[in-house]
Amino acid sequence: MEQSPSDPLEGKNTFLPSIQCPGDLKKFRAEDLQGIADECRSFLIDVISENGGHFGSSLGVVELTVALHYVYDSPRDKFIWDVGHQAYIHKILTGRRDLMHTNRKYGGLAGFPKITESPHDAFGTGHASTSISAAAGMAAARDLSGGDEKIVAIIGDGSMTGGMAFEAMNHLGDIKSDVLVILNDNQMAIAPSTGGLKDYLVSISLNKTYNKVRKFIWDSISLLNNDLGDAAKNAVHKIEDGIKAALTPGAFFEALGFRYFGPIDGHNTDQLLKALREIRELPHPKLLHVITTKGKGFKPAEENQAKWHASSGGFDISTGKTLKKATSSPPPKFQEIFGRALTEIASDDPTVVGITAAMPSGTSLDIFQKTHPGRFYDVGIAEQHAVTFAAGMAVNGYKPVCAIYSTFLQRAYDQLIHDVALQKLPVVFALDRAGLVGEDGPTHHGAFDLSYLRPVPDMVVMAPKDAQELRDMLHTALAYGKGPVALRYPRGNASRSPLKPGFETLEIGRGEIVREGSSVAILALGTMVEHALQAAEFLESEGVGALVANMRFLKPVDTALVDSICGHFDSVVVVEENSVVGGLGSAVNDRVQEAGLSCRLLRLGLPDEFVTHGSMEELYRKLELDPETLGRKIKCFYEAGGEENSASSQSAIRTERLA
Repeated sequence: MEQSPSDPLEGKNTFLPSIQCPGDLKKFRAEDLQGIADECRSFLIDVISENGGHFGSSLGVVELTVALHYVYDSPRDKFIWDVGHQAYIHKILTGRRDLMHTNRKYGGLAGFPKITESPHDAFGTGHASTSISAAAGMAAARDLSGGDEKIVAIIGDGSMTGGMAFEAMNHLGDIKSDVLVILNDNQMAIAPSTGGLKDYLVSISLNKTYNKVRKFIWDSISLLNNDLGDAAKNAVHKIEDGIKAALTPGAFFEALGFRYFGPIDGHNTDQLLKALREIRELPHPKLLHVITTKGKGFKPAEENQAKWHASSGGFDISTGKTLKKATSSPPPKFQEIFGRALTEIASDDPTVVGITAAMPSGTSLDIFQKTHPGRFYDVGIAEQHAVTFAAGMAVNGYKPVCAIYSTFLQRAYDQLIHDVALQKLPVVFALDRAGLVGEDGPTHHGAFDLSYLRPVPDMVVMAPKDAQELRDMLHTALAYGKGPVALRYPRGNASRSPLKPGFETLEIGRGEIVREGSSVAILALGTMVEHALQAAEFLESEGVGALVANMRFLKPVDTALVDSICGHFDSVVVVEENSVVGGLGSAVNDRVQEAGLSCRLLRLGLPDEFVTHGSMEELYRKLELDPETLGRKIKCFYEAGGEENSASSQSAIRTERLA
């Protein structure tokens, strides 16, 4: 295996160098597990401090992961990590420790479980609330095949707020397959968990009477003790059931058909081993409730769990302070521009409300929340509910803004069509993280929103080229009022250009020419407008004049602008940060065919495949969407047109009809 350039284990007396697979872990005594867990935690802190990655979630499940691999037999037994950002310790213990320095880097380990990366990754994850459904399906397949492997789903209390988790539990309670669900309860998703489920779980963990009696039963009698007869075992079950019915507030999980165990201390290896061994052979659905601390063992992460959900690396492990000295403060992020603009608009319009699915800080709706707390709604990890909840508010005259990552709105497509668009309700969808997102990779790239939104009738879809246009588009979307509007914008920082006071109302479906040119035309949308402008500078140096149009709208597309450009330029290039299937290029091509235009069309965008993880710069270069490569590709395309691309003839037409 490739070795880390700075191995955190070098020179230390450790257990970890002896552990290359879970089988090696089993060679140690149970008393050694806490020491192994401590070394895993220390190793992870060292690696993340240099390389970055998801942080707090993995620190919170160190002891749980060690205990799981000690009791179960991966890869024969299957672990499904919900979302998967807590699976770093799992990767360390399953032969990937020496590659952790490549985590989330181009060509390196993925930041989430990935079935093609290791046989120990039983199911690929990246979105929340999927683990129990996958576990139920795997268990049903096992039962049909006559297998006896164990299947474990590890899900956080934040992910448990997603409706899919309850659908799966309801089904498992019916088919009664042997599945263990471990509820990792730290009262956090990325931000603090919200809702009735959170209150329910807190009430369980704080019920001291129930916990004392339950602990007495567990400590005194093993349900699997062979010395107990069936009658005694049944009696113990009935006693415990009676205690739960009397003292537990609702016994909700048991009502769904799960045998409930817990809550137990998720950082106590002795308790974890005892619970997992007891539960392992029980042949029905069961749920183990463990209480953990997100960021456990790293004080800054324990004290500010939302901030340390993930880290970009480069921090002092003793203080948590960054080691990178910025020469100047970075420009604001697009999400911050959105959050501030929405807050400003809402201050003048009391009907504007903000809705998020467990991402107040991730979408910068926390800015809105501080100023307008009574009009802010965090519905938990429940995008389907968020969209229909917004529809309900819109029916009653409010202007809901649903701020959801592009990749997560995919989960609510039916609600968007059936509950919003079909009824022409004025819901604004603020699609954060549209386009590439870098190191999080294919589960999080917003590669498809233009493609899946374009076919929806009465949907307006727009994308700003910069921060000022984002402000104006948000204002325009809220003023539109005739139906749903989707506003997509990227992850990362905007430019430093000063913002104008107030807002401009844009004409729906109207683009603009942002650079004159006479040889070739580039039609771009959103982030790719800046790339197109830089590519045009390169083309200019090569003697090729490029017109650049900022299309602004995917739907309705500016057909007048397309007609005019394609009527004057033989070579037309469309550039977008979306799948080439179904996006802006397809819309322009449809118009070219419909209007019988004769221009040569080159469509550039994300390929018809899932894009891997890596830095934004690496991905742009790999996909040939960086400005220099764009310029070279456009030049080759233009030159392939031969005499039809005469610059002099194009110049005359350009002056007459596009001025």
